[in-house]
Amino acid sequence: MEFAWTESQQRYREQVATFLEDNLPDDWFDTYCHGLGSPQQIDYARIFCPKLAKAGLLTPQWPAEYGGRDGEPWEQFILAEELWSWGEPRGPQYMNVNWIGPALMRFGTAEQKAEHLSRIATGEVIWCQGFSEPQAGTDLAALQTKAERIGDHYLINGMKIWTSYSYKADWCFLLARTGPERKAISCFLVPMNSKGVSVVPFPGLPEYGHLNEVFFEDVEVPLGNLVGEEGKGWEVITYALSYERVGLPRYHWGRKVLDTAVAQLQAEGRFDDPMVRAHAGRIVSKFEAARVLTYLVVDQRVKRTPDTTDPNVQRITAADACCELMNFLMEYLPDCLSGGERYLELFYRHNIPATIAAGTYELQLDLIAQRGLTLPRGR
Repeated sequence: MEFAWTESQQRYREQVATFLEDNLPDDWFDTYCHGLGSPQQIDYARIFCPKLAKAGLLTPQWPAEYGGRDGEPWEQFILAEELWSWGEPRGPQYMNVNWIGPALMRFGTAEQKAEHLSRIATGEVIWCQGFSEPQAGTDLAALQTKAERIGDHYLINGMKIWTSYSYKADWCFLLARTGPERKAISCFLVPMNSKGVSVVPFPGLPEYGHLNEVFFEDVEVPLGNLVGEEGKGWEVITYALSYERVGLPRYHWGRKVLDTAVAQLQAEGRFDDPMVRAHAGRIVSKFEAARVLTYLVVDQRVKRTPDTTDPNVQRITAADACCELMNFLMEYLPDCLSGGERYLELFYRHNIPATIAAGTYELQLDLIAQRGLTLPRGR
């Protein structure tokens, strides 16, 4: 399989890089880049994403009828690689583009597509995802938030946790129980300004803005905000998560961070140590493996091949590489979390939940064992 970029793809990368150089402010890292969930970066995303959209660079891989330009999936990943080199100036809107939009294209009603896809494609809206609960993280089927159908609406009660960006989000892609069966779960589009919705942020090691509790108390949601069929939300979420798991190019961002760390160690005369160099080399090889696996998944999408467990393999490979890099930073540059190189700090804090987001490391291994290797389900 040939993964060298074509001339047109290389020109596209250069176009993106030039746009970023020309449009991001000189004080981007000092004033705005404080983490995807920070108020500074979320607010800046509302300014930056419309510019990106106007240049045809926010949703290039989307169909033209939904605000894209019928580009190939490769453009999405070239774009993401360049953006993450700058700490992702789209802020939370990377999520809108990568999986919320595609999920609505496939499962949304005509009304839902008309209302939401154009706003995503023009960079006007911030979303959050209401999945995890205190007793339902990896095991989403254990969630307790309920949606009861009453006349022309659903009445939603419950709570979510770890809901990144929710304190500034316009909409929530919410999972709620609509029946007593274990997998009787449905997906809803919930305006975050609805009466009965409240958000409580709490502190932690990850970047600010990722740790929030969201409470739903008698929240009325119209029937038209149900995505797909009632009780069949698993199909929607499985599809969406397959996009989320490879949508963030951790391999590319990690290499940039490793290069920054190595440059700092070289400047301090500490990179001559063969143990340090060998450690850095192992991380390079892991990120390279994650990169090639990501390109494999994209290639499968381009060719519309049947679903495989390759996205799960890619996910754990990238997470493992990130964890190895985090260990490297703590071993050789421990000051990066206390006033050192802030680019390193942003990576470290963002990747603290790297083995949990989009399904835990252990869940990915289970899926590979059951679906890829057809091993029997453990007891």
